[in-house]
Amino acid sequence: MQVPDIEVVREDWADADVALPDYATAGAAGADLRANFAEADRGGMVLAPGARALVPTGLRVAIPDGFEMQVRPRSGLALKHGVTLANAPGTIDSDYRGPLGVILINLGDEPFTIEHGARIAQAVVAPVVKAEYRIVGALSDTSRGSGGFGSTGTR
Repeated sequence: MQVPDIEVVREDWADADVALPDYATAGAAGADLRANFAEADRGGMVLAPGARALVPTGLRVAIPDGFEMQVRPRSGLALKHGVTLANAPGTIDSDYRGPLGVILINLGDEPFTIEHGARIAQAVVAPVVKAEYRIVGALSDTSRGSGGFGSTGTR
């Protein structure tokens, strides 16, 4: 299996003491992304209930052709605080070179403080398979057919 090499550049304003994305355990699929605020904002940010914000990581990445980076929520933040991603999973394409930000939303009942350097999301690098789309006269039949949105029941 090809191990993709992700090139990383820190923004000029970013705190170099904030760790690069890394895997918390040997079996982790996602590398932790951390909040990295500009010097004037290093006290963190408060995310009110129902609010969303683009949280900076202070990084830009180059993802090799044939791969994408998926930005996913951290389960502990979601369970304990109701904080998740507004667009989960977010996709970083291989040709994007802009700032890497994470769109967090607070679905909880209490304000949540995002601390400078805190782990806010995880990045999963995955291969991309591109499909070709074509118009046909009819689709093949399956046992499920067009049933959706709960059609298979709850048990």
